[in-house]
Amino acid sequence: MFYGNFVRLREYHKDDLSLTWEYVNDWDVKKYLDPGVPFPWKFEEEEKWYQELSAKNPERYSFAIERISDGQYIGGCGVNNLDWKNSVATVGIFLGKPFLSQGYGTDAMRVLVNFIFLEMNIHKTMLHVYAFNDRAIKSYQKVGFKIEGTLRSQVFREGKYHDEIIMGILKEEWRMSS
Repeated sequence: MFYGNFVRLREYHKDDLSLTWEYVNDWDVKKYLDPGVPFPWKFEEEEKWYQELSAKNPERYSFAIERISDGQYIGGCGVNNLDWKNSVATVGIFLGKPFLSQGYGTDAMRVLVNFIFLEMNIHKTMLHVYAFNDRAIKSYQKVGFKIEGTLRSQVFREGKYHDEIIMGILKEEWRMSS
């Protein structure tokens, strides 16, 4: 487990699946996650995803986010893609709706970035975020991410096109901020 001030990152447990499925199918969470058609996920798809998790996968690491105060599973984060040659990790995060805007996401992202730079020896961590997700953008900036570029009109959501923002943090920048 890897600890922050409010959360710890741990392996997923099978009993997390029903809440994971509930969280990612909530429209107020789902609209920020997937650029595709936001069709609800079947529980069987969640079970398949869980079965495919492995610490031995050299390109993907998934963590459950657990609140320290009571051990409540509140969301997930992880490395979604690793480019070992260029030393770049692409990350993602989600929280259940009841846990938004309480500092848990910022704390979890700090822990994840620490893990990436300290344990994986990666040079750069990056992410993609939709321009309409102001809360997430502010959170990532608190961690030290900088806006690197904008993919204009990249995602169609709620009847209109939105930009997708690419953000990144370099290991040297993280050292200065931590």
